[in-house]
Amino acid sequence: MPIPEDVTGDEIDKDVRQELQSLPKTLAEDVARNLVMVARLLDEDPEGAYGYSRVALRLASRVAAVREAAGFAAYANQKYGEALGEFRAAKRMTGNIDLWPVMADCERGLGRPEKALDMAGAPEVHKLDKAGQVEMRLVAAGARRDMGQLDAAIVTLQSPELAANSVQPWTARLRYAYADALLAAERQSEAREWFAKAVEADRDGSTDASDRLAELDGVEFVDAMADDEDDEVQAPASSEASEHEDEDQDEDQVEDEGADQRDKD
Repeated sequence: MPIPEDVTGDEIDKDVRQELQSLPKTLAEDVARNLVMVARLLDEDPEGAYGYSRVALRLASRVAAVREAAGFAAYANQKYGEALGEFRAAKRMTGNIDLWPVMADCERGLGRPEKALDMAGAPEVHKLDKAGQVEMRLVAAGARRDMGQLDAAIVTLQSPELAANSVQPWTARLRYAYADALLAAERQSEAREWFAKAVEADRDGSTDASDRLAELDGVEFVDAMADDEDDEVQAPASSEASEHEDEDQDEDQVEDEGADQRDKD
Protein backbone atom coordinates (compact mmCIF):
# COMPACT_ATOMS: atom_id res chain seq x y z
CA MET A 1 0.00 0.00 0.00
CA PRO A 2 1.31 3.48 -0.87
CA ILE A 3 2.66 5.61 1.95
CA PRO A 4 3.00 9.43 1.65
CA GLU A 5 6.56 10.68 1.35
CA ASP A 6 6.18 12.87 4.45
CA VAL A 7 5.75 9.73 6.61
CA THR A 8 9.26 8.75 7.72
CA GLY A 9 8.53 6.37 10.59
CA ASP A 10 10.22 8.66 13.09
CA GLU A 11 6.74 9.75 14.22
CA ILE A 12 6.16 6.58 16.23
CA ASP A 13 6.44 6.40 20.00
CA LYS A 14 9.95 5.90 21.34
CA ASP A 15 8.96 2.65 23.09
CA VAL A 16 7.70 1.24 19.79
CA ARG A 17 10.87 2.41 18.06
CA GLN A 18 12.88 0.56 20.66
CA GLU A 19 10.91 -2.63 19.99
CA LEU A 20 11.66 -2.34 16.29
CA GLN A 21 15.41 -2.23 16.91
CA SER A 22 15.40 -6.02 16.92
CA LEU A 23 14.69 -5.87 13.16
CA PRO A 24 17.08 -5.05 10.33
CA LYS A 25 17.20 -1.29 9.78
CA THR A 26 15.39 -1.17 6.44
CA LEU A 27 12.69 -3.55 7.64
CA ALA A 28 12.26 -1.58 10.86
CA GLU A 29 11.74 1.60 8.83
CA ASP A 30 9.10 -0.06 6.64
CA VAL A 31 7.24 -1.40 9.66
CA ALA A 32 7.42 1.95 11.43
CA ARG A 33 5.97 3.79 8.43
CA ASN A 34 3.06 1.35 8.23
CA LEU A 35 2.40 1.72 11.95
CA VAL A 36 2.33 5.50 11.53
CA MET A 37 -0.32 5.10 8.83
CA VAL A 38 -2.37 2.84 11.11
CA ALA A 39 -2.36 5.49 13.83
CA ARG A 40 -3.09 8.28 11.34
CA LEU A 41 -6.09 6.58 9.72
CA LEU A 42 -7.57 4.63 12.63
CA ASP A 43 -10.35 7.14 13.39
CA GLU A 44 -11.09 8.64 9.99
CA ASP A 45 -10.49 5.61 7.74
CA PRO A 46 -10.62 2.35 9.71
CA GLU A 47 -10.51 0.19 6.59
CA GLY A 48 -7.37 1.95 5.39
CA ALA A 49 -5.77 1.57 8.83
CA TYR A 50 -6.62 -2.12 8.75
CA GLY A 51 -4.87 -2.52 5.40
CA TYR A 52 -1.65 -0.95 6.68
CA SER A 53 -1.83 -3.04 9.85
CA ARG A 54 -1.92 -6.20 7.77
CA VAL A 55 1.21 -5.10 5.92
CA ALA A 56 3.02 -4.42 9.21
CA LEU A 57 1.83 -7.76 10.55
CA ARG A 58 3.17 -9.57 7.50
CA LEU A 59 6.54 -7.87 7.94
CA ALA A 60 6.97 -8.25 11.71
CA SER A 61 4.42 -10.50 13.39
CA ARG A 62 6.76 -11.18 16.32
CA VAL A 63 6.79 -7.56 17.47
CA ALA A 64 4.25 -6.88 20.22
CA ALA A 65 3.58 -3.30 19.08
CA VAL A 66 2.66 -4.61 15.64
CA ARG A 67 0.23 -7.17 17.09
CA GLU A 68 -1.32 -4.47 19.26
CA ALA A 69 -1.74 -2.08 16.31
CA ALA A 70 -3.28 -4.89 14.26
CA GLY A 71 -5.65 -5.56 17.14
CA PHE A 72 -6.85 -1.98 17.31
CA ALA A 73 -7.28 -1.80 13.54
CA ALA A 74 -9.37 -4.98 13.58
CA TYR A 75 -11.35 -3.68 16.57
CA ALA A 76 -12.12 -0.43 14.72
CA ASN A 77 -13.54 -2.52 11.88
CA GLN A 78 -15.64 -4.63 14.26
CA LYS A 79 -13.56 -7.74 13.55
CA TYR A 80 -13.74 -8.65 17.22
CA GLY A 81 -12.50 -12.24 17.02
CA GLU A 82 -9.43 -11.18 15.07
CA ALA A 83 -8.83 -8.23 17.39
CA LEU A 84 -9.05 -10.44 20.46
CA GLY A 85 -6.49 -12.82 19.00
CA GLU A 86 -4.03 -10.00 18.30
CA PHE A 87 -4.49 -8.49 21.77
CA ARG A 88 -3.91 -11.86 23.41
CA ALA A 89 -0.73 -12.29 21.38
CA ALA A 90 0.54 -8.85 22.42
CA LYS A 91 -0.25 -9.62 26.05
CA ARG A 92 1.64 -12.93 25.89
CA MET A 93 4.68 -11.19 24.43
CA THR A 94 4.86 -8.39 26.99
CA GLY A 95 2.92 -9.55 30.05
CA ASN A 96 1.26 -6.12 29.99
CA ILE A 97 -2.39 -6.09 31.13
CA ASP A 98 -3.27 -2.62 29.77
CA LEU A 99 -5.27 -4.26 26.98
CA TRP A 100 -7.53 -6.12 29.43
CA PRO A 101 -10.55 -3.76 29.09
CA VAL A 102 -10.53 -3.73 25.30
CA MET A 103 -10.14 -7.51 25.29
CA ALA A 104 -13.25 -7.71 27.47
CA ASP A 105 -15.07 -5.41 25.08
CA CYS A 106 -14.16 -7.75 22.23
CA GLU A 107 -15.96 -10.48 24.17
CA ARG A 108 -19.01 -8.21 24.19
CA GLY A 109 -18.66 -7.69 20.45
CA LEU A 110 -18.62 -11.46 19.99
CA GLY A 111 -21.91 -11.74 21.88
CA ARG A 112 -20.37 -13.02 25.11
CA PRO A 113 -21.22 -10.40 27.76
CA GLU A 114 -20.94 -12.98 30.53
CA LYS A 115 -17.30 -13.52 29.61
CA ALA A 116 -16.75 -9.75 29.70
CA LEU A 117 -18.19 -9.64 33.22
CA ASP A 118 -15.92 -12.49 34.29
CA MET A 119 -12.95 -10.46 33.06
CA ALA A 120 -14.25 -7.40 34.94
CA GLY A 121 -13.98 -9.40 38.18
CA ALA A 122 -10.57 -10.93 37.44
CA PRO A 123 -7.41 -10.14 39.47
CA GLU A 124 -5.89 -8.40 36.42
CA VAL A 125 -8.26 -5.45 36.92
CA HIS A 126 -6.52 -4.51 40.18
CA LYS A 127 -3.25 -4.12 38.26
CA LEU A 128 -4.75 -1.53 35.88
CA ASP A 129 -4.13 2.16 36.37
CA LYS A 130 -7.05 4.47 37.15
CA ALA A 131 -7.87 5.06 33.48
CA GLY A 132 -7.87 1.33 32.84
CA GLN A 133 -10.14 0.63 35.79
CA VAL A 134 -12.63 3.25 34.60
CA GLU A 135 -12.53 1.72 31.12
CA MET A 136 -13.19 -1.70 32.64
CA ARG A 137 -16.15 -0.27 34.53
CA LEU A 138 -17.57 1.10 31.27
CA VAL A 139 -17.19 -2.28 29.60
CA ALA A 140 -18.84 -4.06 32.54
CA ALA A 141 -21.78 -1.65 32.46
CA GLY A 142 -22.12 -2.24 28.74
CA ALA A 143 -22.16 -5.98 29.33
CA ARG A 144 -24.92 -5.56 31.91
CA ARG A 145 -26.95 -3.61 29.36
CA ASP A 146 -26.32 -6.30 26.75
CA MET A 147 -27.94 -8.73 29.17
CA GLY A 148 -30.91 -6.42 29.77
CA GLN A 149 -29.80 -5.57 33.32
CA LEU A 150 -30.30 -1.80 33.22
CA ASP A 151 -30.40 -1.23 36.98
CA ALA A 152 -27.21 -3.22 37.42
CA ALA A 153 -25.55 -1.19 34.66
CA ILE A 154 -26.46 2.04 36.46
CA VAL A 155 -25.09 0.74 39.77
CA THR A 156 -21.89 -0.42 38.04
CA LEU A 157 -21.21 3.11 36.82
CA GLN A 158 -21.79 4.70 40.22
CA SER A 159 -18.29 5.24 41.52
CA PRO A 160 -15.98 7.83 43.10
CA GLU A 161 -14.75 8.70 39.60
CA LEU A 162 -18.30 9.52 38.52
CA ALA A 163 -18.97 11.68 41.58
CA ALA A 164 -15.63 13.54 41.41
CA ASN A 165 -15.75 17.24 40.52
CA SER A 166 -12.35 17.19 38.85
CA VAL A 167 -12.28 16.55 35.10
CA GLN A 168 -10.09 13.68 33.92
CA PRO A 169 -9.64 12.24 30.42
CA TRP A 170 -12.32 9.64 31.14
CA THR A 171 -14.83 11.92 32.89
CA ALA A 172 -16.95 12.88 29.88
CA ARG A 173 -17.33 9.29 28.66
CA LEU A 174 -18.18 8.03 32.14
CA ARG A 175 -20.83 10.69 32.70
CA TYR A 176 -22.21 10.11 29.21
CA ALA A 177 -22.53 6.36 29.76
CA TYR A 178 -24.29 6.97 33.08
CA ALA A 179 -26.71 9.46 31.49
CA ASP A 180 -27.44 7.06 28.64
CA ALA A 181 -28.15 4.22 31.05
CA LEU A 182 -30.48 6.43 33.06
CA LEU A 183 -32.33 7.42 29.91
CA ALA A 184 -32.68 3.77 28.88
CA ALA A 185 -34.23 3.17 32.31
CA GLU A 186 -36.70 6.02 31.61
CA ARG A 187 -35.21 8.25 34.33
CA GLN A 188 -35.30 11.25 32.03
CA SER A 189 -34.75 14.12 34.49
CA GLU A 190 -31.67 12.42 35.97
CA ALA A 191 -30.42 11.59 32.49
CA ARG A 192 -30.69 15.24 31.48
CA GLU A 193 -28.68 16.29 34.53
CA TRP A 194 -25.86 13.89 33.69
CA PHE A 195 -25.83 14.70 29.98
CA ALA A 196 -25.34 18.33 31.05
CA LYS A 197 -22.46 17.28 33.31
CA ALA A 198 -20.98 15.30 30.43
CA VAL A 199 -21.11 18.41 28.24
CA GLU A 200 -19.20 20.35 30.91
CA ALA A 201 -16.44 17.73 30.93
CA ASP A 202 -16.34 17.09 27.18
CA ARG A 203 -13.74 19.69 26.21
CA ASP A 204 -12.63 18.01 23.00
CA GLY A 205 -16.04 16.92 21.70
CA SER A 206 -15.39 13.21 22.14
CA THR A 207 -19.10 12.51 22.74
CA ASP A 208 -22.37 13.81 21.30
CA ALA A 209 -23.59 14.77 24.77
CA SER A 210 -24.56 18.29 23.64
CA ASP A 211 -26.81 16.86 20.92
CA ARG A 212 -28.40 14.40 23.34
CA LEU A 213 -29.03 17.22 25.82
CA ALA A 214 -30.60 19.41 23.15
CA GLU A 215 -32.80 16.50 22.07
CA LEU A 216 -34.07 16.06 25.63
CA ASP A 217 -34.78 19.79 25.80
CA GLY A 218 -36.80 19.59 22.57
CA VAL A 219 -34.40 21.70 20.54
CA GLU A 220 -34.53 21.08 16.79
CA PHE A 221 -31.59 21.98 14.57
CA VAL A 222 -32.26 23.42 11.13
CA ASP A 223 -29.90 22.47 8.33
CA ALA A 224 -29.10 25.80 6.71
CA MET A 225 -27.34 24.13 3.79
CA ALA A 226 -30.42 22.05 3.04
CA ASP A 227 -32.59 25.18 3.05
CA ASP A 228 -30.24 26.88 0.61
CA GLU A 229 -30.38 23.87 -1.69
CA ASP A 230 -34.20 23.90 -1.58
CA ASP A 231 -34.19 27.57 -2.55
CA GLU A 232 -31.89 26.86 -5.48
CA VAL A 233 -34.12 24.05 -6.68
CA GLN A 234 -37.25 26.21 -6.48
CA ALA A 235 -35.68 29.22 -8.24
CA PRO A 236 -35.77 27.83 -11.80
CA ALA A 237 -39.43 26.86 -11.38
CA SER A 238 -40.31 30.45 -10.43
CA SER A 239 -38.33 31.76 -13.39
CA GLU A 240 -40.07 29.34 -15.71
CA ALA A 241 -43.47 30.42 -14.40
CA SER A 242 -42.55 34.06 -15.06
CA GLU A 243 -41.59 33.19 -18.64
CA HIS A 244 -44.98 31.51 -19.19
CA GLU A 245 -46.73 34.58 -17.78
CA ASP A 246 -44.80 36.83 -20.16
CA GLU A 247 -45.74 34.60 -23.11
CA ASP A 248 -49.41 34.72 -22.10
CA GLN A 249 -49.28 38.50 -21.89
CA ASP A 250 -47.69 38.73 -25.37
CA GLU A 251 -50.38 36.48 -26.83
CA ASP A 252 -53.14 38.59 -25.23
CA GLN A 253 -51.57 41.74 -26.63
CA VAL A 254 -51.47 40.27 -30.16
CA GLU A 255 -55.12 39.23 -29.95
CA ASP A 256 -56.14 42.71 -28.76
CA GLU A 257 -54.26 44.38 -31.61
CA GLY A 258 -55.92 42.05 -34.14
CA ALA A 259 -59.35 42.86 -32.76
CA ASP A 260 -58.69 46.63 -33.05
CA GLN A 261 -57.62 46.24 -36.66
CA ARG A 262 -60.82 44.32 -37.54
CA ASP A 263 -62.93 47.05 -35.95
CA LYS A 264 -61.23 49.64 -38.13
CA ASP A 265 -61.84 47.58 -41.26
